[in-house]
Amino acid sequence: MRDYRKIVAWKLADDLTVAIYECTHTFPSNEQYGMTSQLRRVAYSVPANIAEGSSRESQKDYLHFLHIARGSLSETQYFIHLANRLGYISAVLREGLDVQVSETFRKLHGLIQAVKEELPKSVVRSP
Repeated sequence: MRDYRKIVAWKLADDLTVAIYECTHTFPSNEQYGMTSQLRRVAYSVPANIAEGSSRESQKDYLHFLHIARGSLSETQYFIHLANRLGYISAVLREGLDVQVSETFRKLHGLIQAVKEELPKSVVRSP
């Protein structure tokens, strides 16, 4: 079993999740069960899926969870954009979050590529 706490992509995703929680405190109260909940859910899904995948026995299963994490990161990126368009976060805050998202994407992509390289060619396929 891998120690997910040592995975750089997980650390970045964890930091991003904390930043999302902090910025959503200022969202309108009528968004508590809408945008606030949805943005937090997709944000914590990223490190949670990296953690879950790291406990899987096969590289194929690990890769599956990393792909789910990547999808959740894409959703996070969209909801940050939407929160800015709706005026819930400033352009400056959005830019800072976008930087965190981009860095997390890069590290997660690198991790996905490394796991793919460990798999036999017959198993590797893009979802």
